[in-house]
Amino acid sequence: MLRLLGIGGIGIVRMSGEKSFEIVEKIFKPKTYQAVENIKGYTIKYGNIVENGEIIDEVLVSYFKAPKSYTTENMCEINTHGGNIIMRKILELCLKNGAILAKPGEFTQRAFLNGRIDLLQAESVIDIINAKSEKEAKTGVKQLEGFLSKEIKEIKHKIMDVMVNIEVAIDYPEYDVDDVTNEQIIEMLNIVNTRLKKLEKSFDNGKLIKEGIKTAIIGRPNAGKSSLLNAILKEDRAIVTEYEGTTRDTIEEFVNINGIPLKLIDTAGIRKAKDEVEKIGISKSKEIAMMSDLIIAIFDSSKELTDEDLEILQLAKSGKTIILLNKIDLEPKINREDERLRKVSNHIVEISALNNTGLENLYNEISKMFNLSEINLDSELIITNIRHKNLISKAIEDIEKTKKTIKDGMPLDIVAIYIKELLEMLGNITGDIVSDDIINEIFSKFCLGK
Repeated sequence: MLRLLGIGGIGIVRMSGEKSFEIVEKIFKPKTYQAVENIKGYTIKYGNIVENGEIIDEVLVSYFKAPKSYTTENMCEINTHGGNIIMRKILELCLKNGAILAKPGEFTQRAFLNGRIDLLQAESVIDIINAKSEKEAKTGVKQLEGFLSKEIKEIKHKIMDVMVNIEVAIDYPEYDVDDVTNEQIIEMLNIVNTRLKKLEKSFDNGKLIKEGIKTAIIGRPNAGKSSLLNAILKEDRAIVTEYEGTTRDTIEEFVNINGIPLKLIDTAGIRKAKDEVEKIGISKSKEIAMMSDLIIAIFDSSKELTDEDLEILQLAKSGKTIILLNKIDLEPKINREDERLRKVSNHIVEISALNNTGLENLYNEISKMFNLSEINLDSELIITNIRHKNLISKAIEDIEKTKKTIKDGMPLDIVAIYIKELLEMLGNITGDIVSDDIINEIFSKFCLGK
C-alpha cells in the first residue's frame, strides 16, 4: 500500500505492508549498504532513488518495523524533494515494483483493523487534521491518546461486572451463586446513566469547539457590517464604500475567539430592495439570521432608528443576539439605554469599526454569552463527534428501556437482552462492534496518505 503525500519543499512517499522493504530495496541505493533485516526500526538512511543506474533524486528513507509502526506493519517513508516531477517519478517506480495506491484513510484504517488504535482514536486523527482552532486540535489529541476510549471502556466494564453474574444465574441456575437482584442492576444502570449523560452534555461544548459559532452580521446598508468584518479579520476582506447596497451576497470567514472558531457571515444590508438581485440578497440575509447560533445586529449610532432598523430588531429576536452601536466616534443619536434595543437584548456593545474601538468588548460579550471561559479541556472529557453523541444518546435510551423492563417485572433473561443492546451500542463507539459499511464511511472522509 502506497500514497504520495502533498507537494512542497519536502515530499513523502509512504509505504506500508509486507513487501514495503522489498520494494524500496529495488529502487533505493543507500550510501552505506546494510541488509534490510539488519536495519533497526526508527532508522533513517541516506542515499539515492535509482532507475537503470540513473539517479532520480537524493533522499532519506525512514524504516519502521512491524509491529512498532503506525499501521503495525512494515513501513517506510521516502523523504524526497517535493517537486511534482520527482515525486511522481518515484511514485511510478514504487508502483512498477509492486506497490498499489492507498485509498483515503487506509493507513489509519489498517492501524484500526490491526488493533493499534480503536475507532474513537482513528476518528480523532481526521479531527486533528481538520482542526480550525487550538482547542479543537487539543480535543483531538486527547482522544487520540485514548482518554475518551478509557472512559467508554470503564463504563462497559461496569456493565459487564453485573452482566457476568446475570449470565451465570440464567445459564447455571443449579449452581450456588449469589442471585443478581433488581436493586443491583438498577444501581449499576444509574451509575452508568450518570456517566453517559455527562458525556452527552459535553457535546454542547464539543459542537462549539468543532463547528464554531455560526454568526450572522445583520443591519441596514452602511451601518458598518463590512467594516466590522474587516476590523475583526484585520484585512480588507469586504468592500467598504459610502454607497449603500454594496454587499449583495454573503461573505464567510473564520476567526478564533478564546480558542473557539467564529464563523462570521457578512450579509446584504436589510432595507426595501431596489432591484431583484438585492431582493434575493436581503432574503438570504434574513434566512441566515434565522439559522445562526449568534446574531450581531449592527446599527449606526449617529442616526436615529428607522423603520428598517426596527424590522432588524424584530428579526434579531429569533435567537441569541448582540447589539452593536457602531460609529461612536461620531455624535450619538441612540445609546445603550434605548428601551427599543433592551427589549431585544441586554448584550449591547458600543464600537467604532473604523477605528477598531470596542472590539475587545465584543469578544468578551461573545465569550460570556457562550460560557467559553468555562470550557476546560484539561479537566473534562468533551464529545465533538456527532456519531459518538448519537450512540451515547441511544445508550441512555437503552438504560431507560432496561429500567422499565425491571419495573414491569420481566424475567432476568429479558432484562439481559436490553443490557446486551446497551453494551453493543457502546461497542459501536469504540469499534468493538461495528459494521464494515460504517468503517468504510468513516475512513472515506480521511485525506489521502493518512
